[in-house]
Amino acid sequence: MKIVVIGGTGLLGSRLVEKARASGHEVLAASRSSGVDAYTGIGLERELVGATVVVDVSNAISRDDAAVTDFFRTTSRALLAAEATAGVGHHVVLSVVGVERLHESGYFRAKLAQENVVRGGTVPYTILRATQFFEFIARIADASTNGDTVRLPPVLVQPVAADDVAAALVEAAVSAPANGVVELAGPERFRLDVLAERVLGASDDPRRVRADRRARYFGAEVDERSLLPGADARIGPTRLGEWLGSRRRDDGRSRAAEPRRGRRRRFHGSVRPS
Repeated sequence: MKIVVIGGTGLLGSRLVEKARASGHEVLAASRSSGVDAYTGIGLERELVGATVVVDVSNAISRDDAAVTDFFRTTSRALLAAEATAGVGHHVVLSVVGVERLHESGYFRAKLAQENVVRGGTVPYTILRATQFFEFIARIADASTNGDTVRLPPVLVQPVAADDVAAALVEAAVSAPANGVVELAGPERFRLDVLAERVLGASDDPRRVRADRRARYFGAEVDERSLLPGADARIGPTRLGEWLGSRRRDDGRSRAAEPRRGRRRRFHGSVRPS
């Protein structure tokens, strides 16, 4: 089976490509660096020849709400048109759990617009909605930092490892199209502020994390259950402790590989929210 991964060189896409190849599939990692621009359609016709499935894990880099919506809509339309021409039988796209509830967030509105384009296309599809990745918790803390304090809403989250999302996307790609939404979450629930405190603490980050019911999540006001999946969500296997342990081992190997001379102490800086 030939699988084309749009955004195949990023944090998630690279994991997806590796897992799909390990399963014996022909996989093409498509990105601007490989000469494929899904937004303009450049390179799509060439790369989709013989493809069975297209998996879209691309993401917008702009922070402007209108630009993000335009990116997801335009990219999805270009992909679906090229897939229809090439005879691709399955379009898989990554989305976010809770996307239909957080209308105040420009990013979530953009992802919902992307979903609607996919639903309205002619190519059979699967929408995989995942909860927040462990790998992005520190970035959320950065965006919610003022001075040395991180303020986050004390809402429930069920985070998932990027490796588990990649595995679920491979499973979706080789299965029949769902023509609907599949949800994926991790095996544990945490309060968002408690989760951030644990993730930052594991990196010896000196910032203090405070629960703030007025704090927003990607610009949206959230309640206790806004970010949780439904009862029928698929559950990834990786627990927080296991993920933190794996990260510490990887970090240790990286530090051991650094030349002793010139090695610097790592500093965890603060990022002020815009």
